[in-house]
Amino acid sequence: MSPQVRALFEAATRPYIGVGRYAWHFARGKLHHDPVYFSLLRRGLLPDRGSLLDLGCGRGVLLSLLKAAKEQYQAGRWPPDWPAPPLNLSLRGIDLSEVQVRTARRALGEGAQVETCDLSDFKFPSCSVIVMLDVLHYLGARDQQRVLERAARSLEPDGVLLVREADAGAGFPFQVTKWCERIAEAGRGRLRNNLHFRSSEEWVAALGKLGLGVRLEPMSGGTPFANVLFVARKHT
Repeated sequence: MSPQVRALFEAATRPYIGVGRYAWHFARGKLHHDPVYFSLLRRGLLPDRGSLLDLGCGRGVLLSLLKAAKEQYQAGRWPPDWPAPPLNLSLRGIDLSEVQVRTARRALGEGAQVETCDLSDFKFPSCSVIVMLDVLHYLGARDQQRVLERAARSLEPDGVLLVREADAGAGFPFQVTKWCERIAEAGRGRLRNNLHFRSSEEWVAALGKLGLGVRLEPMSGGTPFANVLFVARKHT
C-alpha cells in the first residue's frame, strides 16, 4: 500500500477498535483482502452527490471506508492517482442481522444511517447509487428479480446499481467460491439454505431487461474466487 492508501485503511478501520477486537480484525481483513472496496474509489465508480444505499451492509465496512475517504481527502491525504472520492453523498445501509447493525452503528456514529430490515420488505427510496455486494445469491431467482426491479425503479436518472456476484460460468474458480459460501452458511447455522448463482451472461441479461446499461469489472484480483462487479447505469 502507498502511504495515502495505508492512511485511508487505518482511518476506515480505526472506529471498530471501540466496538471490539473481532469487529476490528474483521474490518481490517475485509479491506485488506477483498479488492472491491478500494476499487470503487480507485475506479471512480461512485457519484459525488445524492444518496448511497448499501443493501446487506453487514458491519458497515463500505460505509466506514467512504466516510474515511471524505475525511482523508479533505485533510490532503489522498492517493494522487485516484479520482476524488464522493464528498456530498449521504450514506445509508440496511442489513437483516441486528447484531451486525449494532456493530455498524457503534462504529459509524452519525456518519451513516444503518437499520435492520428484511430486503424483501424494504421500501426503496430514490437513490443515486445502490450497492449490493454478495447479496443476491442468498435469494431465490424470483426474489432476485423482484429486488433488481425495485432497485432499478428507485434509481435517479444516470443513477448506478453496483452488484458484485460470483460468475457461475467461471469453472473451477466458481466452484471454489460456491463451496466457500456453503461453508460460511454452515457456520451461520444455515446449512440447508439454498444459494442461487447465475453466470455473468445471465446477470447482464437480467439487468439489461430493466433498461440498464451494464459493464463488467473483474473483481477477484488476489483471490481464488470468481467474483464480478456489474456496473449498471440507468439511462437518462
